[in-house]
Amino acid sequence: MGALAEIFRRHGPVYRAQFARRMPLDQLRAMRAIERCRTPALGGHVWRCPQCGKERWSFHSCGNRHCPACGQDDAREWLRRQEALRLPVTYHLCTFTVPEELRGVIRSHPREGLAILFAASSSTLLDLCANPKWFGAKPGATGVLHTWTRALVYHPHIHYLVTGGGLASDGSWREADPHFLVPVTALSRIFRARFRDALRKRLPETFAALPKKVWQCDWVVHSKPVGNGEKALRYLGRYLFRVALADSAILAYDERRVTFRYRDSDTGKSHKMILPVMEFIRRFLQHVLPSGFVKVRYYGLHHPTRCAALILARAALYLRQGRPLPPPVPELKPRPMACPDCATPMVCVQVLVPLRRISGCARAPPVLEGASE
Repeated sequence: MGALAEIFRRHGPVYRAQFARRMPLDQLRAMRAIERCRTPALGGHVWRCPQCGKERWSFHSCGNRHCPACGQDDAREWLRRQEALRLPVTYHLCTFTVPEELRGVIRSHPREGLAILFAASSSTLLDLCANPKWFGAKPGATGVLHTWTRALVYHPHIHYLVTGGGLASDGSWREADPHFLVPVTALSRIFRARFRDALRKRLPETFAALPKKVWQCDWVVHSKPVGNGEKALRYLGRYLFRVALADSAILAYDERRVTFRYRDSDTGKSHKMILPVMEFIRRFLQHVLPSGFVKVRYYGLHHPTRCAALILARAALYLRQGRPLPPPVPELKPRPMACPDCATPMVCVQVLVPLRRISGCARAPPVLEGASE
């Protein structure tokens, strides 16, 4: 069982007793899903090795996108699809952040605040790329939302992986400078103005309470070339279907404290952090997104409606460079459970029905159905 799930099972009831009235429903749902993940509460299967007779029980995953134990197969499939459309050009990684004064606003109004963050940053990026003074074309851009630092502090920002080439208004293909996409100073100023105008329109009372210096300081927008984009895709895919903290990063926990490992993004050095267990749970839960909120969005040539144009452009680029198209990325196939003793593929012999509440007791023992060999 995962370390985070065990922490939630031990301390979740106490945390909810103290804070449930102030917690969003999505956080409560995420907690309960993670607590039940890969336990008899969700049911599962019994597997048996036909060679040596060894049996293994496997319980179902919760499938919650915030669970560190789930989502690995989804992330691999997403990465496979992105690799199949990767262009033979230089890619750029653009990151849009907001000042510290706005982090609490977005955390208090995540559905509206994060939507504004996506809309303001994506429109700014695409409009500047289309400006003939700079790039002069429509690239492909994939935006991935992150809300955390490596120490689990709330810090909403969006990474965009952008193609260093795109289609101009006349249909021709234009290459961007391999070392420069668009000026970050212009990105910062236009992004700030568009975020300000959208926030004033959607949350006028919240906007009025903010200090004026928020709209006068420099906003941090970063852009850098990242080669063929392969490593950047893997970095983005790592946290696509879960939050920043993997179970392997949790080093120790007891009734009072949680110790976890994180890497300093500036120095690259690994550090340990010790938090009171209630604070650790709070930090984790603040990154639970509103239900239905899409954290990965596609723009320009990456938009689903432009898929045909992207495929044609990809083929033309390889032809122009005199290179053969790479072979199709093979589909991921489910791997059969292998016997830990002899490595023989195991077969399912029993189905474990999820636990149910019945009168007289909180939970019934697992029920075995349909034994077959």
